[in-house]
Amino acid sequence: MITLLVIAKEPRPGRVKTRLTPPFSPEQAAGLAEAALADTLRAVAEAPATRRVLVLDGRPGRWLPPGFDVVPQCAGGLDTRLADAFARCSGPALLIGMDTPQVTPDLLTVDFRDCDALFGPAEDGGFWALGLARPEPGLLRGVPMSAPQTGAVQRERLVAAGLRVRDLPRLRDVDTADDARAVAALAPHGAFAARLAGCAAGR
Repeated sequence: MITLLVIAKEPRPGRVKTRLTPPFSPEQAAGLAEAALADTLRAVAEAPATRRVLVLDGRPGRWLPPGFDVVPQCAGGLDTRLADAFARCSGPALLIGMDTPQVTPDLLTVDFRDCDALFGPAEDGGFWALGLARPEPGLLRGVPMSAPQTGAVQRERLVAAGLRVRDLPRLRDVDTADDARAVAALAPHGAFAARLAGCAAGR
């Protein structure tokens, strides 16, 4: 069994999903971020794990289900914060973000029987999931984040370290309004799709 990590920001207007504004207002973008986070945490809660950890920038809210340990993000760039999240783990761990509300418990039901690392590529060139059988923070530090080559650099870092890498399915992050519509269509019964429909209806 593994530790499941979710790294996230508190969904407050002006701090999250800023690329959704426009066409959405900052309040609507924050609502979409909250719904995405709620869907993500629900999937993590339903997946098998020995521990579930929310690595949070901000304060938890009503969207947090029971069963999670909440720890603060450290200071620094995203590579440093991801590395610190893994540094808190003493055994196998899988880390995901809050940008893929279409994720399912099945996608998060993983093991390391035939690999040392799990890598979930994202359509924008990044990655939505990273798993390490033996967490080594140095594998993340210095990787350029939020860039078209982020995923390629991170995966190459794993390979260069001699790790056997197993790829997970490619998923689409929610960054833009087009992404939001496409992802909602993939998970039409989730909180994210419902919140997007409410935004479209002016609610």
